[in-house]
Amino acid sequence: APQTTLVYSPNNQPEITPSEDQMKIAIVAGARPNFMKVAPILSELRRYPDDFTPQLIHTGQHYDYQLSDIFFKALALPPPDAYLDVTRGNEGQQAADIIAKFDAYLAAEEPDLVLVVGDVTSTSACALASSKRFIPIAHVEAGLRSRDRTMPEELTRIVADALSDLLF
Repeated sequence: APQTTLVYSPNNQPEITPSEDQMKIAIVAGARPNFMKVAPILSELRRYPDDFTPQLIHTGQHYDYQLSDIFFKALALPPPDAYLDVTRGNEGQQAADIIAKFDAYLAAEEPDLVLVVGDVTSTSACALASSKRFIPIAHVEAGLRSRDRTMPEELTRIVADALSDLLF
């Protein structure tokens, strides 16, 4: 299968070369705040269909049909290309389920880049699954820190940033 190439330029900046003419980008959203972050990114990428094939992946981490539907309509988001319907148990079970289901998506779709946003469980779980398959990762909202490791969000930020190739 074709592979995305990630090389570092002389100034140590990553350069991602897609495996095809179009770069297939998996854009992950797991919770309602993520939808607001991915909507403008998805909209912009879809303006360039010759260059990008964006796919919206909804993990279902925080899923409520009425609330999700409201966000999708208000933000003019298309239906997700993949819905993972993850477990809503404790955070450890949920992270494991996200990793397993997102890994299956990665195996089937082979995106050139995975874009994660924010600091929810889906963010770190999908970054981990992507890194295990050597798929480049971009993290939007990177670098935010509370320095409070008792907060699950802080741990997610640390993990996602450490695994990501591009930080925004």
